[in-house]
Amino acid sequence: MTDTTGSAVPGLDAPPADIVVLGKIMAACGLQGEVRVFPFADDPLGWSQLPYWWIGHEGDAPQLWCRTRLITCKLRNDLLVARLASVTDRTAAEAMRGVLVGVPRAALPPTDTGEYYWADLLGLTVLNTREQSLGRILGMIETPANTVLRVGDGESTERLLPFVATVVLDVDLAARQVLVEWEMDW
Repeated sequence: MTDTTGSAVPGLDAPPADIVVLGKIMAACGLQGEVRVFPFADDPLGWSQLPYWWIGHEGDAPQLWCRTRLITCKLRNDLLVARLASVTDRTAAEAMRGVLVGVPRAALPPTDTGEYYWADLLGLTVLNTREQSLGRILGMIETPANTVLRVGDGESTERLLPFVATVVLDVDLAARQVLVEWEMDW
């Protein structure tokens, strides 16, 4: 296998099956192919030090993601400005709008007690304090105020719950469930 720069990927026969999405490319920046990345992490400069990122579209299977070398990355106004080996000019950067960036879970530092990556929350059962199931976490929406959990059954019912301490009371990764202060009819 090769990455998007044509280099052999040592020790990898296929893209990893456990890519953790870290951010989304929002726009081109400048003329040299830099892109603005909205980070989905508390410490974007920590993962901006990784030598490679994987890029793909939402909903793509992991084998469709491509590895690319991270040339430079800096924080500017709460966004990352990154230069990727696979993006060589402004036209290519503009075409990257909406593309997700991620890395294999093994490349991320381990989390501390009480910490987790967004990817860890997907699929967890959401129970309210009356032990009623509100569904599963389908995704997250980043808003200026706070992150919002998309909770539902994947078909007809979907709720949007603010991911704040007064609503999300406990996240139990081992039990694969989240306890919330939220009623069925809200």
